[in-house]
Amino acid sequence: MNRLTGKTNSMNEWIEMIKQMPEVMENVTHWQTLPAKPAQYEEFPEELSSDLRRALAEKGIDRLYSHQAASFRAVRAGHHLVTVTPTASGKTLCYNLPVVQAILENSNDRALYLFPTKALAQDQVAEMHELVNVLGADIKSHTYDGDTPPNVRQVIRNAGHIVVTNPDMLHSAILPHHTKWVKLFENLKYVVIDEVHSYRGVFGSHVANVIRRLKRICAFYGSKPQFICASATIANPKQHTEAFIEEEVKLIDNNGAPSGEKHFVFYNPPVVNQQLGIRRSSVLETRKLAALLLRNGIQTIVFARSRVRVELLLTYLQELVKKELGPKTIRGYRGGYLPKQRREIERGLRNGEIRGVVSTNALELGIDIGQLQACVLNGYPGTIASTWQQSGRAGRRQDTALTFMVASSNPLDQYIIANPEFFFHTPPEEARIHPDNLMILMDHLKCAAYELPFEKGEKFGAEPMEDLLEFLVEEQTLHRVKDRWYWMEQSFPAHNISLRSAAQENFVIIDMTEGHKVIGEVDRFSAPTLIHEEAIYIHEGVQFQVEKLDYEEKKAFVRQVNVDYYTDANLAVELKVLHEDKQAEHGGWSCSYGEVTVNAKPTIFKKIRLRTHENIGSGPIHLPEEELHTSSFWITLPDETAKHTTSSEMQLALLGLSNVLSHIAPLYLMCDPLDIRVVPQVKAVHTKKPTLFFYDRYPGGIGLSERLYDLHPQLLEQAQRLIQSCGCLSGCPACVGPIEEVGITGKQKALELITQLEE
Repeated sequence: MNRLTGKTNSMNEWIEMIKQMPEVMENVTHWQTLPAKPAQYEEFPEELSSDLRRALAEKGIDRLYSHQAASFRAVRAGHHLVTVTPTASGKTLCYNLPVVQAILENSNDRALYLFPTKALAQDQVAEMHELVNVLGADIKSHTYDGDTPPNVRQVIRNAGHIVVTNPDMLHSAILPHHTKWVKLFENLKYVVIDEVHSYRGVFGSHVANVIRRLKRICAFYGSKPQFICASATIANPKQHTEAFIEEEVKLIDNNGAPSGEKHFVFYNPPVVNQQLGIRRSSVLETRKLAALLLRNGIQTIVFARSRVRVELLLTYLQELVKKELGPKTIRGYRGGYLPKQRREIERGLRNGEIRGVVSTNALELGIDIGQLQACVLNGYPGTIASTWQQSGRAGRRQDTALTFMVASSNPLDQYIIANPEFFFHTPPEEARIHPDNLMILMDHLKCAAYELPFEKGEKFGAEPMEDLLEFLVEEQTLHRVKDRWYWMEQSFPAHNISLRSAAQENFVIIDMTEGHKVIGEVDRFSAPTLIHEEAIYIHEGVQFQVEKLDYEEKKAFVRQVNVDYYTDANLAVELKVLHEDKQAEHGGWSCSYGEVTVNAKPTIFKKIRLRTHENIGSGPIHLPEEELHTSSFWITLPDETAKHTTSSEMQLALLGLSNVLSHIAPLYLMCDPLDIRVVPQVKAVHTKKPTLFFYDRYPGGIGLSERLYDLHPQLLEQAQRLIQSCGCLSGCPACVGPIEEVGITGKQKALELITQLEE
């Protein structure tokens, strides 16, 4: 509704009006229009039962999209498959139709649905119930997670045709107690894994081992389930899924769902300090754009990268529009909200009562919230795949949609905003896992041995098992009797193994604000930089200050605070090359990949003001050194480079270059920026030459640095372009780092260095 005329405008009219607003357009760096795409339909496959045809007709579906029909036929032909289509393209029917038909044909058949989050599992169960109710069939589907009451659990184990759960529950509550699930495992026909692209890095490597354990138990009970996977668009869906489930899969990516015209707008907040490269707050600019859309009757979703920003934006927007729309029409959505609250918000979005929602990436996955008209991204979400997922939340199937991406001062945001062709013409990132990482593999070998004894010659992934099993015998974890290995400890291994971390020895975080309450945990290798004394730790949108870190007992005691800064710790890192596996010579410089040991000791922490990223203080950290054995990719510069510059200048040039590269690297990896570290050394231990090391921040490595080794020409080219295109004079948070960190000549020296590498 136009607040001036009282008339309703179409989305296209609003877009034309926005193009006439100088206060918006002066900050727009790129406006991309993606044309509408009509639906591609197919008639119902011949094998589709008459009951399902009738049920679909009652739901208003008289044909299937091409990818839905292809998926149904592939499952019926006995293939493992992965269906890859964008958000809101009807992937649910790709697995529900074949599963329901199989159960209609044989009531003993069972299916296990795996979703990465509880919310998504609940949402999918509701959709399944709707289909089953229309069918009038006796098909029981239930969610089995931490919220399931004990009396209901018994019913699900005995009578659930479709058990819907998450990887953590499968790992710790279902597989270790498989004897209670005999009916499921004896008759397991299908395993459905949705959002398979979200299983990557350490988490994906753990869950791949959980799948190995699942297949092992199924084989014991005489079943061999077929895997039906679904994924958002990534660069390597077939290879990733095959590595994940260790089966050959059929790829279906002929998306037949329609889409309306989409407008994707890059928005860069204005510079407020040219010399320091500081821009106006991306939070305030996001508030301005979202308020403009909401006031004009456009149903809008706002995505923010942190829980703190969600709460900030929610407060700002509710205050701005409460007189016109009412504060309850704008809601927040993030982890920490109660399930009942989340369901209420999802319903309100679907029926239009809620006009705006501010969310973390919790709404990026396929939860049904209807289709909104506009999306505002506060900062680049971190990957091309996530950006398209979030943007895809806007735009009813045939309607026009508008997405604004508001950049922060972060170098990655500034690179994307300055290089729209990279974003629009580069395939989404590859998802990578390394299930044979020794630490992760050993954890799941223990779990598997607890579940069933190992037989001589039995395979568990690609690694030979006998040596590892014998090691566990020496550790008195397993006991060998002839050609079998049995679990012999009293403890229950899965209970102590987190799927989200590579190291078992997690630090527990205890909130002392009111009494003593455990609020979270941090893995051992992150602890020195995240929860040292005086660190600001953020949990569910609330800031806590670490008052005491008991390193021996692995406990951090925190208290709630309200401050306008966050902390960032400096690590003194020493790397030693153990083994060089690959090398590429480039004239005077070279690239290598291999194994390293990393000795890291935190030295000082900096207090950095929120939004402006300026340094407002520092303090010492007193913690012992940590040693990490991992994989690394490194760039070795020629001796001549060092001869033409002083040691301190070289240090600043390498530091500036490492700042840029640490932000550029995640462009090519579906990973958190903290998953890979970049360390400059003026004189590397093994060559005495200037060297830049990139290492996986997990024991044994998870394949990230090896991928960077393969892509190093593109990596260096993008880093050079970012430094050259930045408008600051001597360095800023958007490129090599602030002047106080890299010095007045830091930007120039870093550029000279990378230019030599490009030659």
